[in-house]
Amino acid sequence: QVQLVESGGGLVQAGGSLRLSCAASGLIFTPRTMGWYRQAPGKQRELVAKMHANGTTNYVDSVKGRFTMSRDNTRSSAYLQMNTLKPEDTAVYYCNVDSFAPEGNYWGQGTQVSVSS
Repeated sequence: QVQLVESGGGLVQAGGSLRLSCAASGLIFTPRTMGWYRQAPGKQRELVAKMHANGTTNYVDSVKGRFTMSRDNTRSSAYLQMNTLKPEDTAVYYCNVDSFAPEGNYWGQGTQVSVSS
């Protein structure tokens, strides 16, 4: 059974930084993708960053140049370094894994990021 646990959220002033972590357990092989999504109140969940098994990473335009996704050498943990945070980055951030071993798409419980102006 795959489990994802996020951490690192919190309250920060605009211009500040946070680093989110996602610890994955139960993965047998490197997943197809590991990603970060976010959902603000009253809005749909949106993709923030997605890393493919080969390391290629895609970002939503609004975070390019400010956010950086990485993973550790075991490929079972992912991180999201968020710099120059803006109030519009306020949301619950979710870790997502698209795995083929075991097969499935998995979500963490989310971590709240709040950016004050």
